[in-house]
Amino acid sequence: MSDTAKNGLSRYITAKDVKRSAIMAVWFMFLTFPIMVIKVNTVTDTVEWRWFNMLIIGVASFILSHVWKLMIDRREGRMADAVSSSVIVEKKTLRDRMEEKPMIKKVGSLVILVIAVLFPIVTGMYQTSIMITALLYVVLALGLNIIVGLGGLLVLGYIVFYGVGAYTYALLNYHFGLNFWLALPLGGIFAMIIGILIAIPVLRLRGDYLAIVTLAFGEIFRIVMENWNGLSFGPSGIANIPRPTLFGLDFSIQQSTTLTYYVIVIFVIITIFIVRRLEDSRLGRAWVAMREDEIAGEAMGIDMWKTKLAAFALSTFWAGVAGVIFAGKTTFINPASFTMWESILVLCMVVLGGMGSIPGVISGALIITLLPEYLRAFSELRMLIFGAVLVLVMVFKPEGMIPAIRQKYEFKGITGNKNKGDK
Repeated sequence: MSDTAKNGLSRYITAKDVKRSAIMAVWFMFLTFPIMVIKVNTVTDTVEWRWFNMLIIGVASFILSHVWKLMIDRREGRMADAVSSSVIVEKKTLRDRMEEKPMIKKVGSLVILVIAVLFPIVTGMYQTSIMITALLYVVLALGLNIIVGLGGLLVLGYIVFYGVGAYTYALLNYHFGLNFWLALPLGGIFAMIIGILIAIPVLRLRGDYLAIVTLAFGEIFRIVMENWNGLSFGPSGIANIPRPTLFGLDFSIQQSTTLTYYVIVIFVIITIFIVRRLEDSRLGRAWVAMREDEIAGEAMGIDMWKTKLAAFALSTFWAGVAGVIFAGKTTFINPASFTMWESILVLCMVVLGGMGSIPGVISGALIITLLPEYLRAFSELRMLIFGAVLVLVMVFKPEGMIPAIRQKYEFKGITGNKNKGDK
């Protein structure tokens, strides 16, 4: 181990560290004071002062500051060892072992599939509804992963196409009585058309400029839906959207929720399969080349405009179909469901899980969706814990929880009758 690592792991806590931790604790107590200490009782019109909460926050911040410093020192020590060491030992991850032994991968996939099939039977309608929402975000994150993770284009208005799909089903049902199954592909097609129309003028932009313009389109969509009462019914939204049914049968709410769950599970499986195939295709390799170096890719003969347009078209189709399922699940939509925050949330799922990694994107979507829900028992602290988890992951795993495997292509040549020393 290098001297840097030894110093980071074995040094004593100095007075400077104590002072820094104390300042951090005081600052954190100041920031959380309105939330953790003051509680207004609207029934009795009184204010409750919870000073014990401030004490807990101060002590916890002081201790966690030292833990944080220790973790940072250990990380820097490992990095120093990796740079200075002449021999690098690669640690095999679970995914590496799964690639070496395909049987483990098949058994694991089968177990996950069985759990997914039995989930609504074992749990209640509430848990099934939560899982439907989580799987909807999985589809959205996988769709956005095509643009951001594979193509390297920063898009902040992705929720527009989700809203287009939802409004397509709601309006077609309201005006023409179209059912869920007919609206499902139409929602994806309309979202794809809107995506292509938006992409044509904006794909000449790059980086932050592209992000700002797509963010502007997201706000334009929301404002138009709020004010175009003749089309979208304004802020009051569209209610009584039919839930999915089969063969015209009357389903109860629980039966319809279960059916929606299985529809989204099937759609997630189809999405994973298609995105995985796209990764290994010629188009997928063009996306990766565009992400790594757009100028070099163009020099190698890749038509960047068509490649970007294909990424937008395919990605927005998945968002549109997910929007149709969302409208069928909630039976009510309005512009407040498609805000800028939703776009940022989906982008966080992709970045947190690992850009370009299908298992990473799925895990990021499930964690961001399910963690706040299952932390409701902590009431006021749940969003604080959620934010802390995000910070920890991004500091210590900046490439994502499950980073994408970099593809390697090796040419070994012909070793027929060549001598031992020949290359």
